[in-house]
Amino acid sequence: MKASDETIRKCEEAAARMRVNVLRLAHMTGSKGAHLGGCLSIIEIIAALYGGVLSLDPVNPKCKDRDRFILSKGNGSLAHYTALEAAHIISEEQLFTFGQNGGLLPGASSLNPELGIEYSNGTLGFGLSYGVGLALVSKKTANPYKVYVLLGDGECNEGSVWEAAMAAPHFNLSNLTAVVDMNSMQSDGKTCDVMNTHLENMWHGFGWDVITVDDGHSISQLLDALMHPCTELKPRAIIARTIKGKGVSFMENNNAWHHNSLSKELFDEAIAEISQAKRPA
Repeated sequence: MKASDETIRKCEEAAARMRVNVLRLAHMTGSKGAHLGGCLSIIEIIAALYGGVLSLDPVNPKCKDRDRFILSKGNGSLAHYTALEAAHIISEEQLFTFGQNGGLLPGASSLNPELGIEYSNGTLGFGLSYGVGLALVSKKTANPYKVYVLLGDGECNEGSVWEAAMAAPHFNLSNLTAVVDMNSMQSDGKTCDVMNTHLENMWHGFGWDVITVDDGHSISQLLDALMHPCTELKPRAIIARTIKGKGVSFMENNNAWHHNSLSKELFDEAIAEISQAKRPA
């Protein structure tokens, strides 16, 4: 199944809006800063999911047969919030309550189905286990929703990820998709230096269908992978090769922006760069 040109265009427009909003929200935090690098690497992944794949009702986000999206990569909450706004599940006014005392959108997202948030994150490594549970419920109750879990490649160092990865094929969870944001960096440095692994081989070895997306910032490539029919009875893992800090040249592949504060001068520079990139040639 191929995505239509209209769907691709809609997702690309959402991604552009989300990237700007991530920067606006990060700048709003002042000296507290925010997780920017990893949020910018997953913008297109989440835009493709919300704009072209997930079955959701913005008016009724708790609809029983909705697809479930689990953000296991907890430092990507800022990007997730912008996707919820782009999909009209939360308002722009709600979006810009991010990080405020008593607000509904903390730095690490908290379960709130009324806002379309299915999972409380923060501690890494547990989202896939939760997704396995949700996918099992779907199978056992004959409620045919699908479950999508977004992880980071650094997060895949956690042993709990592989316990869940082992369980999903055992239970024939063909309604489960894990997407790995493979930006090749984590808080401690390059992922290959911290724990050198071959993720495609590992997921395949655990019995998953594996698809590699060479450009994890290409909406069309992401949609092709996400819409590719699953092999019967197997869960699917999509390894999306991305760039940490994508879209802002001084942040790209610069681990200083894993978590950092954005001054007014750097914010203006980043917004100008993104605006220039959006202009037609």
